[in-house]
Amino acid sequence: MRFYRLTLSLVLLSSITNAVTAQIKSQPKLGHRSAKVLTINNLQFKDLNKNGKLDPYEDWRLPNDARIKDLLSQMTLEEKIGFMIISTTRLKGDQAFQANAPRAEMTSDFNEEDLVQPINMFTRKPLPVPMMSSAGTTKGVMNFHLRHFILRANTSAKIMADWANNLQALCETSRLGIPAIVASNPRNHVTVDAAVGLSVGTTVFSKWPGELGLAAMRDLKLTREFAEIAAKEWSAVGLRKGYMYMADLATEPRWQRIEGTFGEDADLAASMIREIVLGFQGAKLGTHSVAMTTKHFPGGGPQVDGQDSHFDWGKFAHYPGGQFEYHLKPFKAAIAAGTSSIMPYYSAPKDKSMEAVGFSYNKAIINDLLRKQLGFKGIINSDTGPIDMMPWGVENLSIIERYQKAIDAGVDIFSGGADPALLLETAKKGLVTEARINESITRLLKEKFELGLFEDPYVDTDAAIKLVGNSEFQKKADIALRKSIVLLRNEDKLLPIQAKRTKVYFETYYNNGRNPNPITVNKPTMPNANIEFVSTKEEADVVLLWLIPTGGSLFSSQGKPIELSLSKNKIDVAHVNEIVNAKPTVVAINFSSPWVIDEIDKGKTKTVLATFGTTQEALLDIISGAFKPTGKMPFTIPVSSQAVLDNKSDVPGSLEAKGYALFKFGDGISY
Repeated sequence: MRFYRLTLSLVLLSSITNAVTAQIKSQPKLGHRSAKVLTINNLQFKDLNKNGKLDPYEDWRLPNDARIKDLLSQMTLEEKIGFMIISTTRLKGDQAFQANAPRAEMTSDFNEEDLVQPINMFTRKPLPVPMMSSAGTTKGVMNFHLRHFILRANTSAKIMADWANNLQALCETSRLGIPAIVASNPRNHVTVDAAVGLSVGTTVFSKWPGELGLAAMRDLKLTREFAEIAAKEWSAVGLRKGYMYMADLATEPRWQRIEGTFGEDADLAASMIREIVLGFQGAKLGTHSVAMTTKHFPGGGPQVDGQDSHFDWGKFAHYPGGQFEYHLKPFKAAIAAGTSSIMPYYSAPKDKSMEAVGFSYNKAIINDLLRKQLGFKGIINSDTGPIDMMPWGVENLSIIERYQKAIDAGVDIFSGGADPALLLETAKKGLVTEARINESITRLLKEKFELGLFEDPYVDTDAAIKLVGNSEFQKKADIALRKSIVLLRNEDKLLPIQAKRTKVYFETYYNNGRNPNPITVNKPTMPNANIEFVSTKEEADVVLLWLIPTGGSLFSSQGKPIELSLSKNKIDVAHVNEIVNAKPTVVAINFSSPWVIDEIDKGKTKTVLATFGTTQEALLDIISGAFKPTGKMPFTIPVSSQAVLDNKSDVPGSLEAKGYALFKFGDGISY
């Protein structure tokens, strides 16, 4: 019997050794500040819990499952609950969610001020209970046990990298030394609406077309390169999680978040999402990956009347065309590509076959459809504020009852608040079991271990400064900016402008609500000797008129009917028509939404370009012939305002009734 036990022990030891050997071949780089390093058999390990010995979760040779199991056994309930919160974090001088705060210099130091809001930042109505949307950094890490953060600050690569290192150093001093993960909204796109929570806008990162523009390129290889480049920039400054990208479809033309989608076509959006996920994450999460949060399940596009479910007047999604399954296609692609996390939307389905509660509370949507039917095994991350601010369909439940229902539905981590007290109360009252909490913590820890954060969460600031936004990255982005532009009409053969000494008047019309004059006369310097830019339309042979319509930020919504005609979106149509009828005119329109353009010369404008977040230089290369247009429309342009009213919110424009489209999905010509 003794021999049998000895033999069995040797077999088990051998199998463990083989598993360890298979798991990792060599010593990884260890990044540390305060933790001591243990040397065992000439290998080094971090003593994260400061007990002077090597715990399984500190042993990088072990499979992640074994490490997670050990760490989970050492975490208190309070530490687990803090782990289930992802909140905005702020740098010193950072004024995220403080619209009227005096400007201050942003630094890499911690912001130690709690931000408590009595008002719902979206609906602008009083909250039943004031909400802490951001905790002072040290308090958040050490007292609330927060380890998931959203950085909304727009600052330099140096400040971001230094701050990220400071944050990780603070986490390292905690009882178990668990590192943080920092997420962000998109930072690499030319966009009109850069409201907090949607996009960070123009940053120090490489500048690419908006998401619609990436889709307009129809270049999956370049889309993958974009994601790979952006991932390098993000990880260089310590951003290891993306609150992006939107797999929602632009089937309801009035929805005000279309700018962040990849258009109306489910197959194209699925292809884009696949390349984005694989580009940012790689074939699997690793030390250079940025983990993706694909949103907003099961598709935020088909909103009633286009109203958004950030607001109580837009709380419902509906499917009048019976296209629910169509909207799932991009999410299926994201799951197949290995997206780390999926975010449900706020909307409640206006459909008798589904419970009319927000998708974060909807067990049939999250547990039954997403988990069981579609096989998603990653993290379910709530959108910002469904517990405190957007509890659609569960308004009569208490806060702890809302937590209970959302966790039962399948949510793993909650975005919006920074104080875990009521979530902790939910657990202590037995409304959710610790076994269910452990399921979520296991998923959340798995992401951190796979990203290599337990070995080295730190970044090289000097390297980040050199890498972020470098000229080689921007060269690739410049190609994308040009490929994203769509030529829709060239009936009078104005383009390309190649006649010698052509005088061009170039006007941008953009009423952003801040400048008294929406007109900017551009006189750029171009290497093309054929074009001479002039100061007035009277001097010109050709006018280039770039219109940038805007209905205002999503978060300025008042619940009024949404209209897409240019005159309702801050474009002086009389001014435009005066120019169009006076001179041969190239009309370029930035389509952040599917604008109805029938007011311009009765819809008969002869030369029309579509942009989706690009630069002056890219547009000029198209009109001069330096770059031939290749883009294709990512969505359909309705022929009239009546066509918009008659549309079915869940049906792409390409499948709407005959006569719906002025320009169709996929339209686009060249010279």
